[in-house]
Amino acid sequence: MAQYFEIHPKNPQPRLIQQAVNILRNGGVIAYPTDASYALGCQIGDKAAMDQIRSLRRLDDNHNFTLLCTDLSQVSTFTKMGNEAHRLIKKLTPGPFTFLLDATREVPRRLQHPKKKTIGVRITDHPVAQALVEQLGEPLLTSTLMMPGDDEPLADPYEIRKRLEKELALVIDVGVIEYQPTTVIACGDKSIDIVRQGIGIAPMLE
Repeated sequence: MAQYFEIHPKNPQPRLIQQAVNILRNGGVIAYPTDASYALGCQIGDKAAMDQIRSLRRLDDNHNFTLLCTDLSQVSTFTKMGNEAHRLIKKLTPGPFTFLLDATREVPRRLQHPKKKTIGVRITDHPVAQALVEQLGEPLLTSTLMMPGDDEPLADPYEIRKRLEKELALVIDVGVIEYQPTTVIACGDKSIDIVRQGIGIAPMLE
């Protein structure tokens, strides 16, 4: 049965953030807020929790998981970031962008795209998500809370609790978050391209 925390969206209560991180460290899958939508999150090294997210969303092996990071330093630990990509990510974050980069050995192989060996990374500017990752001390494995058959992610924490109360360990409520897709940018060796245009604007790539 999922616990339910009402956390202030701009000034998250440290005690509740610590409790949420403890739940993650104990193998829990949580629903938490980002600047784009609610998302599912778990510890990066927890295969059972990752498999639970795959099962909830019915994801196939080609799904690109995303790591929610605190800063560029953390991104550089888990991805191979060239100078051009480093400058771009520094300029555009924190914000509603997802960057696809080659993964380093720090990323478990099961999280990487099976053919491209890439991983998505994000640095969000949502205070609650930032506080979670900072307190956790490592990236949060994350996936948009889009349920099978739905056209958009779940936006209302009450509905999230109603539909997933038995599957999740925790639902964090910061109010309704209307879905706004992130802009996805692939940072390859030879080119940097917008894969999906979302709410994030990158004028230098247009």
